[in-house]
Amino acid sequence: MRGAKVPYTARPMRIMLTNDDGIHAPGIAALHAAIRDLGEVVTIAPSEGQSATSHGITFHTPLMVEECSPAPHMRGFAVEGRPADCVKLGMRRIWPDLFGDGQRPDLVISGMNSGANVGINVIYSGTVGAAVEAAFLGVPSIAVSLHMGGGAPHWRRAAEIARHAIDLVRQHEIDAHSVININVPRTHSADAPMPEIRVVNMNTAAGIDNYERRVSPSGQAYYWPNGDGMKFLHTKEGTDVEALMERFITVTPLQYDLTDYHRIAEWRKRLA
Repeated sequence: MRGAKVPYTARPMRIMLTNDDGIHAPGIAALHAAIRDLGEVVTIAPSEGQSATSHGITFHTPLMVEECSPAPHMRGFAVEGRPADCVKLGMRRIWPDLFGDGQRPDLVISGMNSGANVGINVIYSGTVGAAVEAAFLGVPSIAVSLHMGGGAPHWRRAAEIARHAIDLVRQHEIDAHSVININVPRTHSADAPMPEIRVVNMNTAAGIDNYERRVSPSGQAYYWPNGDGMKFLHTKEGTDVEALMERFITVTPLQYDLTDYHRIAEWRKRLA
């Protein structure tokens, strides 16, 4: 039921870990190492990179699954599907097969993504899509992403920063249908300082990335996306984009109900 709270359990916490960069990505390995002492962590993630697949799911092809251990101490299931597929399949079939009928994760964590998911990128993100799928199904979720650029990322330190944010969020009860979106600022060294946290709105301006027109050897035109996904028509004060650029950890609670409640009454009058 919407609004229900996660029940208390005396057993160790069980966490489903997923991502959209693929089960062999450095971000998921680093985050797994940072959170594995929280309880029993089972990784169910795409076998290949699935960035920017949003909330897409697979209907017309089977979802092949291979059990694997992509990193030390990581129990993993590689799914030939999208991030939302991983959570949906994991929740409906893999989890009950592992722990018994009716069993569900206590928490789903998606990430750590290679690239920030702030502003309109939240809509495109497979990382966030996986977290939203968990919330659909009544399990609280946290999406975690790392702002890239300016040098090679230090994944271990970034994961320690992410764990700090996760711990602060977990000090408070998370609604079973909630998604908490966390972004970690650029982290390039093992001694990078712990940033402060800002709870902020999502910036809603469109991105200004474009496409470069090219011509193939056969003479056919094609278009190559350009830009880094972090340039927007404008950045509103107090939003996730501004805070991340100022090198804060950003925390944004998200919802999946897309109803525009402010205009419901207006449209009822129009179409009465």
